[in-house]
Amino acid sequence: MFMPKKRVYLFLIFIIFLAVFAGILDYPRSWNQATDYLNSKFNFKIPHFPEIPFKLGLDLQGGVHLIYEADLSEIEKTDWPEAMAGLRDVIERRVNLFGVKEPIVQVVRTGGSYRLIVELAGVIEPERAIEMIGQTPFLEFKEQRPQEETEKILAKQKEVEGKSPEELQKIEDWQLAFEDPYFQSTKLTGRYLKEAKLGFDQTTQEPLVLLQFNEEGAKIFEELTKKNIGKPLAIYIDNVPISTPVVQERISGGRAQITGRFTVEEAKKLARNLSAGALPVPINLISQQQVGPTLGKISLQKSLNAGLIGFLAIILFMIIFYRLPGFLAGLALSIYILLVLAIFKLLGVTITLAGIGGFLLSVGMAIDANILIFSRFREEMREKSSPKDCLKEAFLRAWPSIRDGNLTTLIVAFILFSFGSSFVKGFALTLSLGILVSIFSAMFITRVLMEFLVSTKLSEIKLLWG
Repeated sequence: MFMPKKRVYLFLIFIIFLAVFAGILDYPRSWNQATDYLNSKFNFKIPHFPEIPFKLGLDLQGGVHLIYEADLSEIEKTDWPEAMAGLRDVIERRVNLFGVKEPIVQVVRTGGSYRLIVELAGVIEPERAIEMIGQTPFLEFKEQRPQEETEKILAKQKEVEGKSPEELQKIEDWQLAFEDPYFQSTKLTGRYLKEAKLGFDQTTQEPLVLLQFNEEGAKIFEELTKKNIGKPLAIYIDNVPISTPVVQERISGGRAQITGRFTVEEAKKLARNLSAGALPVPINLISQQQVGPTLGKISLQKSLNAGLIGFLAIILFMIIFYRLPGFLAGLALSIYILLVLAIFKLLGVTITLAGIGGFLLSVGMAIDANILIFSRFREEMREKSSPKDCLKEAFLRAWPSIRDGNLTTLIVAFILFSFGSSFVKGFALTLSLGILVSIFSAMFITRVLMEFLVSTKLSEIKLLWG
C-alpha cells in the first residue's frame, strides 16, 4: 500500500533537510564562509555552525602506544582486579590532566600477569607522558587552613598574577602563590591506609566507603579528627581532590567511613581510587610504539581515497544494472554516509583505521539491502506492468532478508565490542552504528524516493526501471 502523496512530499522534505543538516555538520566550513559573506554584504546576523572536529585515533592522528606490566607481588591475589581498576582510574585522570583528548587506558590480563595499555593520540612529548604515567599514585589527607593563611595566599596569588618569571623573583614570599589556599598537607598519606572498601549504612542502606588504617596511621588519623571536628578533611590523589568529607567526631581505632549521596558505582570507584593510592602497584614500561602525525595523515588519506573509489564504482554498477532505481540507491547511500559521519561527530566516536573498516563494511551492508530490494523489484516487474504495483511487494518481500542479515551482523558486532581489544571495539562500534543507519536508509529513504518517482510520469517509461 502506498503512502498518500502529501505524506510522501513531507517525508521527502524531511529527508532533504536531514541531508543538508548532516552535510553542514560534517563540513561546516562552507556554511560558515557563506554566512560570513552574507553577513558582511547584507548586514545579516546569520549564526555560524559549530565546527566539531572528528575525533581521530592513534593510527590516524599520530601519537604513542604504551604497554606497562604491573608488579603485583606485594598484593593479595584476590585484590589484583580491584588494584588494577583503581590504578587505571588514576592513570586516566593523569593523562587527562596532561591534556590528551580521548585517551584509551585499559587493563589486560596475560597469563598470570596484568598489563596496562595506554594509547595517547596526538601526543608530541611521549617522554613526559611516560614519566608521569609511571609514577605510583599518591594519596594524602589534607586539613583546612586557618582563615588568615587562606587570605594571605589568595592575596599573594592576586599579586603575582600576570607577572613574568623575572618579575616573580622580586616579589617577597612569591612561593606562597603556588600553595593550596584552602587545604594544607598532613602526615596522613596513602602509606598508612590499610584498606578501603564499599559498605552500606545499616539504617538507610545508602552506600558509603569504609577506611581502615594501620596502627601508625590510626594514631595520626585520631589526632587529625580530634583537631578538625566540624571541619572538612580533604582526600587527594595526585594533588587532585576526590572527596571532602566533614569530620563529625574524634575517631579512634583506625576505622572511618566516608558518607555522601553516592551511588553504588560512585562509592566503588572512590574505594578503588583510595586503594590505588595506598597499594604499592609499580608499573614497568615494556613496550613503546610511536606513530608520527605524517604517517597517520597518509593512512587517513589512503583510506578515504580507497573508500571513495569503491563507493563510486559501486554506484556506477548500480546505475548500469538497475538504471533509475540504481541512481536512487546512489542518492540514498550518499545521504546515508552523511548521516553516519554526523552521528560519529555527535557521539564523539574515535575514528581509527579499524573503525573506517567497520564503516566501509556497513556501507556494503547498506548496498546489499538496496540490491535485495531492487532485485525483488525487477522480478515483480516481469509479472506486473506498472512500477507502482511492484514497489510494495519488493519492499515487503525483501525486508525479512534485510532484517535477518543485519541482525546477525549486529550480534557479531556486539560480541566483538564486548570482548575485543580497543581496535576491535572501534571496528564493532562503527559497524553497529552504520548498520542501524543502513536499515533506516534502505527502508525509509530509498522507499520515499522510489514512491516519489513512481508517482510521476517517469513510471510510464519502463526502460528506466529495468
